[in-house]
Amino acid sequence: MSFLFYHHLLILFLFVLVHVAACAGGGSWSVLLPSVGISAMHMQLLPNDRVVMFDRTDFGISNISLPNGQCRPNSTDCSAHSVEYDVGSNTIRPLMVLTNVLCSSGSLMPDGSLVQTGGWNEGYRVVRIYKSCATCDWQEIPNGLSQQRWYATNHLLPDGRQIVIGGRRAFSYEFYPKKSATETATRFPFLIQTNDPKIENNLYPFVFLNSDGNLFVFSNNRAILFNYNTNQIVKTYPTMPGGHPRNYPSSGSAVLLPLRLKSQLVNAYEVLVCGGAPKGAFVNANNGTFDKALDTCGRIKISDKNPQWVMETMPISRVMGDMLLLPNGHVLIINGASAGTAGWELGSNPALSPVIYKPDIQTGSRFEVQNPSTKPRLYHSTAILLRDGRVLVGGSNPHSRYVFRNVPYPTELSLEAFSPSYLDSSSSTLRPMIISPATKSKIHYGRRVTITFTVSGPVDLKLVSVTMVSPSFNTHAYSMNQRLLVLDTANSAKAIGNSTYQVGAIAPPSGNIAPTGNYLLFVVHKEIPGPGIWVRMQL
Repeated sequence: MSFLFYHHLLILFLFVLVHVAACAGGGSWSVLLPSVGISAMHMQLLPNDRVVMFDRTDFGISNISLPNGQCRPNSTDCSAHSVEYDVGSNTIRPLMVLTNVLCSSGSLMPDGSLVQTGGWNEGYRVVRIYKSCATCDWQEIPNGLSQQRWYATNHLLPDGRQIVIGGRRAFSYEFYPKKSATETATRFPFLIQTNDPKIENNLYPFVFLNSDGNLFVFSNNRAILFNYNTNQIVKTYPTMPGGHPRNYPSSGSAVLLPLRLKSQLVNAYEVLVCGGAPKGAFVNANNGTFDKALDTCGRIKISDKNPQWVMETMPISRVMGDMLLLPNGHVLIINGASAGTAGWELGSNPALSPVIYKPDIQTGSRFEVQNPSTKPRLYHSTAILLRDGRVLVGGSNPHSRYVFRNVPYPTELSLEAFSPSYLDSSSSTLRPMIISPATKSKIHYGRRVTITFTVSGPVDLKLVSVTMVSPSFNTHAYSMNQRLLVLDTANSAKAIGNSTYQVGAIAPPSGNIAPTGNYLLFVVHKEIPGPGIWVRMQL
C-alpha cells in the first residue's frame, strides 16, 4: 500500500482519538457575568446564597465604582475592590474594603459572618468582618492580629474560634477572637523546618481538623498531626514520595476526603494532595523556563498507626488548581496551569479541562477529564461550590496591575459556572428535591434529622444518601475549612406517598467531626444530588 494511504489512515485514526476524547468529557460551562468589576482573587459563599469576592486595593482603578460617589479614605481610588454576588439574581453590589487584602485568609464564623484576616502592607494585622445584608459593608479591626499574616491559613475550631497559621515570615499561629487582651501568637517551628530559603513553599499550609480535635498540617512536602492546645506534635508523617513541594508558591491543592459516619463512628480520615510544581520550578520560572507541573497525587490515611502515602497519577499536570468536594463525594480539580508556578507571570499552558476524582472506586479508574472552559484561570483564580450544585469560577490575574491587552493571559473579570454532569437534564428524573426541613433549620449533634424529598422518576432506596458540606474560603489553590460528611442513614429511606420519600439521618456527634456553624445539606440519589438547603449545626 502507498505512503499516502497510510498517511490518510493515520489522520483518520487521530481524528477518531480526538473525537472520542472530546465525547468522554462531562459537565458544561456558562458565563454568568462578563465582568464583576474586579478579579476574584478570594471567594466565600455566605449562608444567604451570596458570595463575597475581593482582590487587592493597590491593583489600580477597578472596573466597578463605589456607590454614591464614595472613595476610600486618604485615596483617590473611588473604585471597589470587593463585591457581593447574589446567586439568585445574578447581580453584584460593590463593597468598600479599606486596607490591602492581597493574599489573605479567612473562614465563616458559627453565626455566618465572614472573618477575614491579614493581607499585605497596611493590611498585615487587620481583621475584617463581613455580615451580609442589603446595605452591609466591611468592618475592620486595625490590630486584630498579634503578628503580620500574609499567605496564612485559617480553620474553624470546635470551640467556635478560628486558628490562623503561618504566613510570610510568620512561623507561628494565633486565634481569633482572642480570649483576652494579652493573648499573643505561639511559635510553630514546623513552619521554619519546612521553609525553603528564598522560595518558601510553606505558605498557605493545608490544614484539616481531625476527629480527635488535633490538626493535620501539611507544609511543603511534609505533614504532622498537631495539638494546638499543648503546642505539641502528636504524629509525624512520612515525606511525600518524590519530595516535591506542594504549597505556595509551588501551589498544589488538598482536600480532606469525605467522612463517612456510621453508628456515630467515622471512617479513616484520608487527605488527598494533588499537583504543584517540581523542585526548582520557582527559580526556573523567574529565569523564563516553565517546568511541567506535577501530575501526581498523594493520598494518606492520617489516623493509621503506620500511615503511608499512596501515589496516583492525574491525567493532566496542574499547578494552582483548586480541589472542591462535590455533594456526591467526588472531588473536582479545576483551574490552574500545566507549567510554571504561582507568582507574577510565572505560569503558562492553562489547564482548561477540569478533572473529577472518584475516591471510592478502584485505583487507576478514579480520574475523569471534563469538558474544558475557554477562559484561562491561572494565578489568582478561585472556585467554590454553590447550593444548587454548580461550581462558581472567577478570577485570574497573573499581573501586579489590571492588564487587559498585549499579554498572553489578560486580567480576567468574568464569572463562570461549571455544572458537573449530575446537573445534566438527562438526570432530572433522578434528582431529589428537599421538601423539609426548611432551609436555615437548626440541627443538633447526635440527633436524628428526618428529611422529606421528592423524586419524579423511579427511586432505588438503597442508593439514597445525605451529605453535609461546609462552605469554604477559597484563594490561591486552597479551600480553607472545607469538609464533607456522609451522614448515617441506616438504610432508612422509604416511600411515603406518590413520588415522595423520607430518610432519617443522624447528625454528626461532636464539634471535632463538624465544628458548629453553617453547612449545605444535600440528598443524593444514585450519585445525583438535588439542590441543597442551609442548616446550622449546634449543641
